[in-house]
Amino acid sequence: MSTTQKHSEKHQDFFKSVFEIVKLVPPGRVTSYGSIAKALGTPKSSRMVGWAMNASHSDKSVPAHRVVNRNGLLTGKMHFATPTEMQERLESEGIVVKNDQIQDFKNLFWDVQKEILD
Repeated sequence: MSTTQKHSEKHQDFFKSVFEIVKLVPPGRVTSYGSIAKALGTPKSSRMVGWAMNASHSDKSVPAHRVVNRNGLLTGKMHFATPTEMQERLESEGIVVKNDQIQDFKNLFWDVQKEILD
């Protein structure tokens, strides 16, 4: 097996782990790229979590719209089919979004560490 194949398989496994966590985020709640990265034991891999979210759009069972940045900003919105889809999906779950930012983010934040690891 080549180094490239091993690297690709490692990414696929990481992405699958990210997807499994994101599937646990309840409707009406959001988490962050960093929270997922920490839960996976790779706290410096927030950007890679973002790449996984971008790759998840072909799998409709992954609620990628529930993953935002650490400040509650919809930084991944450009990866959805339309520029407003991420916000529309969040709003359909009762989440208020203004200027691409989750309102009441602190109370809506679903901390992966606390929710599934403790």
